[in-house]
Amino acid sequence: MKKEAEIRVYGAEQICASCVNLPSSKETYEWLKAAVSRKFPGQPFTIRYIDIFNPPEESEAKAFSERVVEEDLFYPVVTMDGEIIGEGNPKLKDVYKKMEEHGYRPE
Repeated sequence: MKKEAEIRVYGAEQICASCVNLPSSKETYEWLKAAVSRKFPGQPFTIRYIDIFNPPEESEAKAFSERVVEEDLFYPVVTMDGEIIGEGNPKLKDVYKKMEEHGYRPE
C-alpha cells in the first residue's frame, strides 16, 4: 500500500436539484464507508464528509467546496488525492479502482 487513502465526500443536507430520487450526500457517505470497509477489510483508510456550505477552515477542503458550488457540480462529489472519482451518483467500481491504484487489495 502506497499510503493510507483518504476519500472525501463533499455534499450538503439539501439534495442536489439534478439528483432528485438519489440518496442524500450523508447517506452516500455512510454507504461508501460501509462498502469500502467490506471490500478492503483490515486495510486502513479514511473517509470524510465535508459540508460544502459549511466547510472546515482547512484550505484544500474549503477551496474544493467553493469549486463544487461555483461550478454547479452534482453532489455528493467523491474525491481521492484531489481527483474527482464520482459525482451525483458515484459508482463503487470507480472508487474500488482508485483504492486498488493506491495498493489496496480486495478480499
